[in-house]
Amino acid sequence: MDIRVQQAAFDLGGEASHFAANQQGQGAIVTFAGIVRDLGQGDLHAMEIEHYPGMTDKALTSIAEEAMKRWALGDVLIIHRFGHLAPQELIMMVATSSKHRKDAFEAAEFLMDYLKSRAPFWKREVTNKGAEWVAARDEDETALSRWGTAKKDPAG
Repeated sequence: MDIRVQQAAFDLGGEASHFAANQQGQGAIVTFAGIVRDLGQGDLHAMEIEHYPGMTDKALTSIAEEAMKRWALGDVLIIHRFGHLAPQELIMMVATSSKHRKDAFEAAEFLMDYLKSRAPFWKREVTNKGAEWVAARDEDETALSRWGTAKKDPAG
């Protein structure tokens, strides 16, 4: 299990290759990367992401351990950035491995849903109109609820 919260950019291809190279005996690897997307009007200057290091590390480790318990996984990688990120920069990456694809896919989706709605990161969009904190979205809560974690934070 490799959990990293970092300000520095990461190399998606390099991270995926390194993760894959260490998965002896596994038959499936699923990776997902999230990027800073513009709001559609082309006016996003940056996404600013804040966190409390001890709290964030504990929460991400806990949710990765939960994924390892729920699915037959070989390994989990979570990388999540913080700080000032420009549009099209990588924000995060999740990778899972397992003997079979279903476990790898479901665990990766579980981790992504958790990171989107429960991980202790605070995001602020900086646009032409100023800066505004990003509020929780109903669709993110709905996605998380399929795992039985909508009301109870598994990292909690």
